[in-house]
Amino acid sequence: MKLLATFLLVTLILHVACSSSPTIEEKTVAGYDAELTNYKYPREVLTYSFKSQGQDLRMAYMVAAPEKPNGQTVLLLHGKNFSGFYWEPTIQSLLKEGYRVIAPDQVGFGKSSKPHSFQFSFHALAQNTKALLDSVGETKVHVVGHSMGGMLATRFALMYPESTSKLVLVNPIGLEDWKTRVPYKTIDELYQSELKTTPDSIRAYQRDVYFAGEWKAEYEPLVDVLSGWTKHPDYPKVAWNAALTSDMVFTQPVVYEFPHVKAPTLLIIGLRDRTAVGKAWAPNDVKESLGNYPVLGRQAAKAIPGAKLVELKGVGHMPQVEAFNAYMSALTDHLKSSRK
Repeated sequence: MKLLATFLLVTLILHVACSSSPTIEEKTVAGYDAELTNYKYPREVLTYSFKSQGQDLRMAYMVAAPEKPNGQTVLLLHGKNFSGFYWEPTIQSLLKEGYRVIAPDQVGFGKSSKPHSFQFSFHALAQNTKALLDSVGETKVHVVGHSMGGMLATRFALMYPESTSKLVLVNPIGLEDWKTRVPYKTIDELYQSELKTTPDSIRAYQRDVYFAGEWKAEYEPLVDVLSGWTKHPDYPKVAWNAALTSDMVFTQPVVYEFPHVKAPTLLIIGLRDRTAVGKAWAPNDVKESLGNYPVLGRQAAKAIPGAKLVELKGVGHMPQVEAFNAYMSALTDHLKSSRK
C-alpha cells in the first residue's frame, strides 16, 4: 500500500509541477486532448502503428525491463475507466521479481487512437495486442487483466493459447451476461450519457462503486485523466469511443467460454465489489442481484479448468489499490508456480 500511495502522490506532484509553467496552448485550452499528448505517463510511451478496418491506427504502450531478467514477460491489460499508467505500482513490483512488463493502451483508450468509425470487439483488441507483442519480439507472456481487461485477457487466452503462459483476472467484469437481464441502450443513448459526464460525477461513481463511499487523496490520480478529458474540446471524440466500447462490453460476454480456457488461471476477487454494466438502468427487482462478486467469482473459478481463486474480504473493484500487498502476493505466487 505504501508503494501505491507514493506513486499516486508523485503523480499528483508531477501534474502540479507541469501546470505551473503551461505552454501557450495549455493556457487557452483546459483539460487533456483525446490522445493525452499533454498528460505525462510514469514511463516512456512508445507507439505501435498499424492498419485495421481500412484506417491507420496507433497503440501506445510502455515497456519496462528489469535489472535482473528472469526471462519472462507480463502483459498488463487495463480496465475500461483506465489506461496503462495506473499499472505503475504493479510494474515496479514485477520488475523487482525479474519480469519484463508490457502495458498497452487499447485503441479507444489512453494515449491510443480514438477512431470515429471502428467495429470494437474483444477479438479485434486481442488481435491488435498480439500484433503489438509480435512487433516487440514477444511470443509468450503471462496475461493479467483488470475489470474490462479481464474480458480482454480471457479473449486473448482463448484466441492465442500458445502465447499465454498464465492468466490472471483481477476483479474482471463479464462474469455474468448483463444483456439477458438489463435493457439494451443504443450507442447513441450511451453517447448522450457520456456527454453529460463531469469530474464530480466521475469521482462520485468511483467513490460509491469502487471504494464503498470513501474517498482518499491517493485515489485522485485514478480520475485525473477521465476528468481532464471532459474539460477539453476533444471530449466528444473521447465520449464517442467510450460509448462504442461500452456497447462492446455489454454485448460480447466471455463467461460462456470459460470452460475452454487452457492457461493456468488465477482469479483475484475483492468480495465487496458489486460492479455491473447497466446496473443503473436495470429494473429494481434485478438491480440488487447484479455484480455479486462473491458468487460470480466462485462460479468463474469452477467454470475455468483448474482455476485458483483468491478472495479478499473488505476489498472492492480495485484490489491493486485497496489491498496492494495481498494482491501482489497472489499475483507473483501464481506467476512463479510450476503449474503449466
